[in-house]
Amino acid sequence: MQMPDFRTFVEAVAEADGQPQKAFAALEALVRDHVGVKLFTIMTSDTVNRISERIYSNMPEAYPVSGTKPYNESRWSEITLNQKRTFVANTIEDIATVFDDHPLILSLGCQSVINVPIIADGRVIGTLNCLHERDFYTADRVEAAEALKLPGLVCMLLHDKFKGDDRA
Repeated sequence: MQMPDFRTFVEAVAEADGQPQKAFAALEALVRDHVGVKLFTIMTSDTVNRISERIYSNMPEAYPVSGTKPYNESRWSEITLNQKRTFVANTIEDIATVFDDHPLILSLGCQSVINVPIIADGRVIGTLNCLHERDFYTADRVEAAEALKLPGLVCMLLHDKFKGDDRA
């Protein structure tokens, strides 16, 4: 696996204005170039209270940044939140077993998903959610996504730093 070029991401994080949105957009570009993605969202995870919040979306009309929602207890939460491993589903049928919004996912031309957990202090604090066409997320692409955990963590920390600020 070739490591991604993090220079543009690092430059975006260092910019003085527009954070954390500039970092989120730079992470999306990194995911698109290194792994491949049609729909990309970033979610926070509160594993104590079992709630999540969408803090970034490249398709805000379909998946807006919005308030919190409870976790759905499923195979997804067991793998991603409890086992702290990347969840992979490469068909819309598999997605439908864990996500109620599978008709919307399909309508956007997506039938594969990987959810990469972002971990700090031993807890999942968020996920990078990447969706694409059927059977897109091969073992190589899933492995490539693992390299994006650190940039994902940086984005989560920036979000926390500016939460409540008009930038977040």
